[in-house]
Amino acid sequence: MIGVTAYGAYVPRYRLERKAVAKAMAWINPAVWGLAGGEKAVANVDEDPITMAVAAVRNAARNAPDPQCGALHVASVTFPYSERQNAVIAREALNLPETAVTLDVTGSTRAGTSALLAALNQVASGTARRAWVAAAEVHRAKMGSADELLFGDAGAALAVGTESVLAAFVGSFTLTADFPGPLRETEKKLPRSWEERWVRDEGYLSLIPKAVAAYAEKANLTPERIATVIYPCPYPREHALIGKRLGLPPEKVADPLAAQVGDTGTAHPLLMLCRALETASPGDHLLVVGFGNGVDVLHFQATDAVASFKPARTFDALLARKATLIPYEKAVAFRELVPVETGIRGEFQAETPLSVLWRNRRAVLGLQGTRCTRCGTPQFPPQRICAVGECQAVDEMEPYLFSDKSARIFSYTGDNLAFSLDPPQIYGIVDFDEGGRMMLDFTDCSLESIRVDQPVELHLRRKYHDAQRGVHTYFWKAVPIETPGQ
Repeated sequence: MIGVTAYGAYVPRYRLERKAVAKAMAWINPAVWGLAGGEKAVANVDEDPITMAVAAVRNAARNAPDPQCGALHVASVTFPYSERQNAVIAREALNLPETAVTLDVTGSTRAGTSALLAALNQVASGTARRAWVAAAEVHRAKMGSADELLFGDAGAALAVGTESVLAAFVGSFTLTADFPGPLRETEKKLPRSWEERWVRDEGYLSLIPKAVAAYAEKANLTPERIATVIYPCPYPREHALIGKRLGLPPEKVADPLAAQVGDTGTAHPLLMLCRALETASPGDHLLVVGFGNGVDVLHFQATDAVASFKPARTFDALLARKATLIPYEKAVAFRELVPVETGIRGEFQAETPLSVLWRNRRAVLGLQGTRCTRCGTPQFPPQRICAVGECQAVDEMEPYLFSDKSARIFSYTGDNLAFSLDPPQIYGIVDFDEGGRMMLDFTDCSLESIRVDQPVELHLRRKYHDAQRGVHTYFWKAVPIETPGQ
């Protein structure tokens, strides 16, 4: 039996109310008022598809029976790099083995389900016993466009294997079509699309029912046997109409999450699948649909084990962990859509020494330090000589992973002189519960919301973007936990 063995989502903390976008931009496009209901998830300034894919995998892996996998497939149409594999950066951060097969899957919003199909085939062929699949997006859109209100940012991850299967893979169907939906040249930041009504009527309303009906006929699957059908469509009316055309009652159509998160591109079908698996019952048939230059249909059946697994942070907990991003202009600045005054300190970025990064990649990307085998003290950065004065053992160190350890704030400061697009820059010292101390930047917080001795968890984030040389540099930051257990 091959199927999903673990799952987890990631929704960034910030939410942007759509009415705030409409108030700011309806002067150029009054039609956006028709899309101004609800809110959408917005990535922080230090988040991108790599960091959110890593966060989703870590959410799934914490309760997974065996988080180590022989492959990692990462899907996105908003990758930071066109030439430098994004998945291999994620592999380093996740501390997966160097022998793991890594793959970037991109080119259309169907890439998330295409990556899942590739992983299933890889496990079926025996070239990997287990594989991780992750998808994430951090969207950019023209100010005042419909896309600006429809798009959302999020990530999702699934583990695929043959042991402890939660949802068995039954079959699939793929329909490819060079449908003129969203397109973006390699050199450009912003996508464009053909006329919106055309995309709705000839794209979503035509291709998705056609593909699902074709698979149902192939598999002799009737609507009565299906528990949940998952398909992306950011337009509420058309989303409901697709279900009607398939003969499905509303309770069998998964919530598209448009009002809470937005359209998260390649991640969206996997994100919806993560949510559906949290409430699935043994024996449930689930159809997962990916849309973009065609349609993927994947059929899973929940096993008796489905109720035994929950990610470290459930989907409802992710939705509850939120803060409103205000003003709207801040979201625009985060995506580098308009130039803003950075001051002298924000104008210069020292070059990243890639040779040094290579030598220290396990420490920088994997947050791997050392622990003295004589006195047991964890230390970062990695040391040859124990930093404990009474010990000072030489070359008696073993590798020690800090990224999955709990910690608390020892001290912090808010720096209004250091440049930050989300000022003030907050940093300080954290003490790890199992030993060790580290100075880190803090993120996803404000000076008013943090306190000494507050628990934190560590997340991979973008340290800075060297736009002049095209280098994104990553490191780990402390995220204060506002409510323990959330």
